[in-house]
Amino acid sequence: MTQAIKTPKAEKPEAAAQVFAFPTFDLSKFEMPKFEMPKFDAAGFDLSKIEVPAALREGAEKVVVQMKEGYAKMKTAAEEATDLIEDTYATASTGMKDFNLKAIENARSNLNASFDHARDLMGVKTLAEVLELQSAFVRKQFEALQAQAKELSTIAQKTATDTVEPVKEKVGQVLKVAK
Repeated sequence: MTQAIKTPKAEKPEAAAQVFAFPTFDLSKFEMPKFEMPKFDAAGFDLSKIEVPAALREGAEKVVVQMKEGYAKMKTAAEEATDLIEDTYATASTGMKDFNLKAIENARSNLNASFDHARDLMGVKTLAEVLELQSAFVRKQFEALQAQAKELSTIAQKTATDTVEPVKEKVGQVLKVAK
């Protein structure tokens, strides 16, 4: 049988206030000062009549011209970077498509060769014929796989080169400008 343990009730806040007597403030006795906002007649204030010193005006005009030039440069750089990214993606995408199509073509060719080999094995009469067919098939498939791997490697290398070349050129241009 379990018994519930009763915890003593916490003291009420009034009791705590009696132990620690802190002075209380009656905020109703304090009055906030009342300020009136100054009246400002905006219609009577004409900015076109204010004289701006020529040096300040020239400085402001120079800053505006520099900001416009900086914006134009940044815009051009951003557009070039976007074009570079788009071209790089298109090149990589085309290369990967070519690689995948070649891999599918190779798989189809290898599968057809395997089916042809299985059909040829069904017609053999002796163990010697089986060994001869099998060794010829393995040799032929090994040569085919070597050629296929070389073709895929060439496609992958061309894709990598074509993809990286524009980026490499652009980085070279940027480094020349930075020097």
